[in-house]
Amino acid sequence: MEFTCIMCPMGCSLKVEKKDDEVVVTGNTCKRGEMYGKQEFVAPKRVVTSLVRIAGGGVVSVKTADLVDKNRIFDVLDLLKTVEVKKPIHIGDVIVKDALGTGVDVVATGEKL
Repeated sequence: MEFTCIMCPMGCSLKVEKKDDEVVVTGNTCKRGEMYGKQEFVAPKRVVTSLVRIAGGGVVSVKTADLVDKNRIFDVLDLLKTVEVKKPIHIGDVIVKDALGTGVDVVATGEKL
């Protein structure tokens, strides 16, 4: 598996493969790249960003407060389609607590007063 590391501005080209029972990362220039490569190979995760409707009109931007398993992204997005919030909304407000049992909250990234 080959991909670009996103852990720092270097953008190293990582090659990740399984040798025997070990995940081996090459191409990284720092420890963070090695950790990222292993995580991406074993169980990729992402921050999910979206918009949530505001009662009375408009939308507010939101994101997951932490990483979500890549295979749950569309489930979280489907959940967010059903959510409607009321003003005022402040950056960091928890919009959905423990989204779908992932242990990750969805928080506002925009202000709507």
